[in-house]
Amino acid sequence: LQVGYDILSKPVLVIDIGSSTTDFAYIMGGKEVEMQTAGEVFLGGGIMDEILLEEAVAGSGGLFGGNKVQEILAESEPWKSYCEFAARRLKEKYFSDEEYWQENDCSETVMIYYHGRHKLKLHMDRGTVDKMLEQKSDKLGGRSFHEVFTASLKDVRDHISGEQPELLFLTGGVSKMREIRDWCQEVFPDAVAITGMEPEFSVSRGLAWSGRIDDDLREFRAELQKFTSSETVEHIVKEHINELYHKAVDALVDPILEQVAMPVFDRWRNGEIGKLAETEEVMQREIDAWLRTDEARELLVKPITSWLRPVADELEDHTVPICVAHNVPYTALSLNSYFAASELDIKVDVKNVFAVEEITLMIDSIISIIVGLICGGSGVALLSGGPGGILAGIAAALILLVLGKDKMEEALLQLDLPRTARKILPKNTFKSRRSSVSSGVKKAFYESLETEKNEEITSRMVDEISQQIEQCLTKMAEVVEIPLG
Repeated sequence: LQVGYDILSKPVLVIDIGSSTTDFAYIMGGKEVEMQTAGEVFLGGGIMDEILLEEAVAGSGGLFGGNKVQEILAESEPWKSYCEFAARRLKEKYFSDEEYWQENDCSETVMIYYHGRHKLKLHMDRGTVDKMLEQKSDKLGGRSFHEVFTASLKDVRDHISGEQPELLFLTGGVSKMREIRDWCQEVFPDAVAITGMEPEFSVSRGLAWSGRIDDDLREFRAELQKFTSSETVEHIVKEHINELYHKAVDALVDPILEQVAMPVFDRWRNGEIGKLAETEEVMQREIDAWLRTDEARELLVKPITSWLRPVADELEDHTVPICVAHNVPYTALSLNSYFAASELDIKVDVKNVFAVEEITLMIDSIISIIVGLICGGSGVALLSGGPGGILAGIAAALILLVLGKDKMEEALLQLDLPRTARKILPKNTFKSRRSSVSSGVKKAFYESLETEKNEEITSRMVDEISQQIEQCLTKMAEVVEIPLG
């Protein structure tokens, strides 16, 4: 917090020197990264308190003799703990302004009331500090505090798999010692070591912040859950659903005519398909297969993105107040945050925002309309237009004279024309009819949405899209971390 939020993007090593252990946490991008080492060393300021107390007990004398105090501390665990705590307070007092205490007396007299009244004088000076840091201890495996601490720093350094830390956060009362920072700089010479004004309270303050953040996050996510459980998302999607129909149809019809219908009729002209009537079944299969290709899906990406923008804008009328109330950046719940400024530059695969594959009723409707206009009804809508059409064929002319135009078209569908007769119809005839067929398909699809399938399609579309949007908002909320304001 002292150095600013920008440090959260840099590698940081937190060194927390507690009373009994020293803990290390490697932070990258504001997140803790697990280290291969255990991240904890059984070394803390408590060993210094014990050394200070031992020195005081050994040095006490006079009427109340050191031996008597030593007996009391060996016999009474509460009084031993009390004296160790007094030693800790004196130690922290000394290190809070070491330069001052080098010129002034830093001591404290502890009164012990145990089988009488006893005094224990605690004293801190530079010599005491040297003993705390350099005196070997059985509790440290015959090594000194300095040796164990430096070895643990090197072990952590060697087990950091990512970048070496640029900043060292030192917490715990012992971190006030100049020697601690010096040792850290020796092992991490390129890092900056920083200690708070009251490092002994860093952990407790951090826990308090963490608790407050957790509480705020629970409220934030509960409020979002209430929003997604309502019918608001469904209502917004339903209001815009017709726009999605139009955008999807506009994007798909012309490619279907070009890449599916035209090749099918080429196959008929080449004799691969026997009768015109058979093209309907072939067309049905081919369109159905093409609509499920990646190419078709990619064609839907841009119109779906365009359609999502006003939907996302309307959703923000409801999500922004939730974010503001809980000190969360409003973009945390903005679907627009998934898109770049340009519609052509999409940050994520928009086709996965909701499952296009599941909208089968809409796909089936598109298929049936296109097949019907191309192959059904009056029959050869793509074939029977203009003097360049199939009427130029001799066989067709005879059928027309005998049966009449309507009967001719019906009979023609069932007629297996020779390949030479089929070739009379040039490809340009198909292409010249494609534009009018395209507009007819689109018009028929829009009209069908107002009739028998509208409610069925709309219900499924709204449900599917709303569920995907709500799931997306929930996932976005799960990664929100409320800023420490």
